[in-house]
Amino acid sequence: MSGSGSDDPLQTAVWRLRSRGCWTDAAALLAPRAASAALTLQRASLLVERCLFTGVGWADAEDALRTAEAAARDDDERGAAACERGQLAYASTVLGVRDRADEARAALGRAAALLAPDAAGRPLLDFRRGLVAEHLADSAQAARAAYHRAHTGALAQGDTLLLSFTWRHLAALALRDGELAEARQGFTESLRIREELGYLVGTAPALAALADTEPEPEASRLRTEATRLFRLLGGVPTWLADQLAPPAPAA
Repeated sequence: MSGSGSDDPLQTAVWRLRSRGCWTDAAALLAPRAASAALTLQRASLLVERCLFTGVGWADAEDALRTAEAAARDDDERGAAACERGQLAYASTVLGVRDRADEARAALGRAAALLAPDAAGRPLLDFRRGLVAEHLADSAQAARAAYHRAHTGALAQGDTLLLSFTWRHLAALALRDGELAEARQGFTESLRIREELGYLVGTAPALAALADTEPEPEASRLRTEATRLFRLLGGVPTWLADQLAPPAPAA
């Protein structure tokens, strides 16, 4: 999941574009080189992520994903493609585009059957199964278990970007349970990682989440900074707009 820290100039360029929400441009860099299954899958994952953050580009993501599925040669590659298929169906469902919850579960289940327990893609799969458990099945207990597995796997693999996601989602569950200190720690870690990586498109959500655990005036300062970044990136991620909207004036 982490696109940073590579010595490959192509991957560095892809990461810089992705981290600023320029998924289409990042995918375009890979298009002429996407002869390998790995690059074909990476291109699809970029376009799937674009759908989740922007709510647009579904046809492009479907086309890229079908190409990646056709190019997969072994169980790891087929499992990784199924994981992306599940994420696309999850995004469509959670954003209210089209209910594809059954497809999301089936695809992630297929990925779990294909990926070995120690496969590189297993922590990301565990994280995405946590998303489905939390947001589609409303099962906080199953989600927490999946996020913990993903967190442990991301630590073992050194996937710092995925760690920023697991910290964030574990913190959100803690906040839901009223564990304010635990939530603040998780959101703080998520924000720290994203700032260190330069993951701008994920920094505004991290700031806004942390603001929910802080007293005034710090909470307002964090939301103001989140709003500035959100506008700088052209209103991405789109689902953050409601969270950053100012409260309605009292009647």
